[in-house]
Amino acid sequence: MARYTGPVCRLCRREGLKLFLKGDRCYTGKCAIDRRQYAPGMHGQSRGKKPTEYGIQLREKQKARRIYGVMEGQFRRYFDEAVRQKGMTGDNLLRLLERRLDNVIYRLGFAASRAEARQIVRHGHFMVNGRRVNIPSYLVRVGEVVAVKEDSKSSPRLQQIIEGLGTQAVPTWLSLDATACSGTVIALPSREDIQIPIQDHLIVEKYSR
Repeated sequence: MARYTGPVCRLCRREGLKLFLKGDRCYTGKCAIDRRQYAPGMHGQSRGKKPTEYGIQLREKQKARRIYGVMEGQFRRYFDEAVRQKGMTGDNLLRLLERRLDNVIYRLGFAASRAEARQIVRHGHFMVNGRRVNIPSYLVRVGEVVAVKEDSKSSPRLQQIIEGLGTQAVPTWLSLDATACSGTVIALPSREDIQIPIQDHLIVEKYSR
């Protein structure tokens, strides 16, 4: 499966804000955007032209893609699915992205970043309703239970994560059982639940051109 393998701090600098792609490092003084608050590349510090309407829409789409770690073709498929659903297309799009298994695991606190969540999912450390699922893009449905595999709890990294479960806030559409190392999707996320700096209407406008 295609994925971005370059330096992720470069992506934050390009978008001009923290996308929290490297977990705990983003909260320290080592964060690249705190040290170099300008776009990457040889022209990063030069005064650029005023962005066009299309450029603003493109940046918003790229920002969403990079936050959730989704490639262009897959992102477009999510948008097409959002269009087919009832309701606001922008809300539907973000709701689909939030339901990705890697994002659910990240939101529950089982990973420091979505990239780490994708990795541990691919390694087969998680189950959904008692069945091992190693597909990060799996869309978790309401009522499904996501849990750490029993034999994976001995992994040093997962042990470290499990010890810290419950120390961070969990979205209201999810329920965490730290003792059982599991979480349940109790409702579909609303737009108010998705606290990310994305103006989804700009993405809709971009794809509707």
